[in-house]
Amino acid sequence: MLRSLEQLDDLTSTVTAPDALLQLLPPDGNRVAHPDLDPWVADIDGAALAALYDDLSVIRRLDVEATALQRQGELGLWPPLLGQEAAQVGSARALRRDDFVFTSYRENGVAYCRGVAIAELMPVWRGTALSGWNPYDVGMATPAVIIGAQTLHATGYALGCAIDGADSVAVAYFGDGATSQGDVAEAMVYAASFHVPVIFFCQNNHWAISEPVGLQATRPIADRAPAYGIPSLRVDGNDVLAVMAVMRIALDRARTGGGPTFIEAVTYRMGPHTTSDDPGRYVDPVERAEWAAKDPIDRLERHLDSLGLLTDELRESVKRSADGAAAELRRACLALPEPEALTVFDNVYAEPHSGLERQKREYSAYLSMFEGGAS
Repeated sequence: MLRSLEQLDDLTSTVTAPDALLQLLPPDGNRVAHPDLDPWVADIDGAALAALYDDLSVIRRLDVEATALQRQGELGLWPPLLGQEAAQVGSARALRRDDFVFTSYRENGVAYCRGVAIAELMPVWRGTALSGWNPYDVGMATPAVIIGAQTLHATGYALGCAIDGADSVAVAYFGDGATSQGDVAEAMVYAASFHVPVIFFCQNNHWAISEPVGLQATRPIADRAPAYGIPSLRVDGNDVLAVMAVMRIALDRARTGGGPTFIEAVTYRMGPHTTSDDPGRYVDPVERAEWAAKDPIDRLERHLDSLGLLTDELRESVKRSADGAAAELRRACLALPEPEALTVFDNVYAEPHSGLERQKREYSAYLSMFEGGAS
């Protein structure tokens, strides 16, 4: 097992080439050995692989259904995660219940793995609530739309864990575009300085909206972290096993006093930035096709097949899970009640706030000018 900073540095040094990635499950599905990673997924047997296959398939089906709902006018917006399922599932399934997650708006797969109810994914995107779930019920904050801000939140939470003497870990999920934000730099400086148990998990999906990652990162993003004093790992983000392994390494290091770790999961955003975006205007179809051949679900299917585990029964079971989840998502979305206008002022501050009360009175007076009033 890798426990010391020196051992982690040795592993990091093997993947410094721009195209080098830690990997256990290549696109052809044939498992490759890695002496440093293998021990961390030695418990992943056939049943566990089937469960990961179910996770990946359900999350993709939910994503496709939500995108369809937006196209049909039932959601105001949706941030697709198509192609990034393995990065989210592999990392989230490595966590304990007492760990705490801080994400951006695209980590619906992480939310699913953390136990967020499918119905709770919908309100914020349908515009019927400011949020969707109680963070303390699932160990996951609601999504941060301000790019990179969640890295500060995670670092602060991790410092609290350290002060309390707990071995819980905080994880910040963010994209490659966020690494150009000052908040991320500040969080990493603080995390390194105070040696806090936080993991910076960057999903490098190659696009910051329409800007390719090469415009803001001439070197692998993982190369930045060591300059802050934080060891980093660069992993194939479409390989659910390798992602799980490096996440477990980082978690173990944080729990045993090793401090922060930076993980760059290299993947690809196969869809739009959000449903208001048109990637056809800037994505090279040849590049997209190349990444489609590295699909995270396809490679796990091939691996299961090579083990003789991809049975008709498993396929049917996974299809039922995915279709059932999609149906539940649609039902939950369409059943959301229209909120009363003045509830927009609820849950903005924890305590009464005079400025907010004044705005509420003024808005109520404005609404009273129309038929139906402030209902």
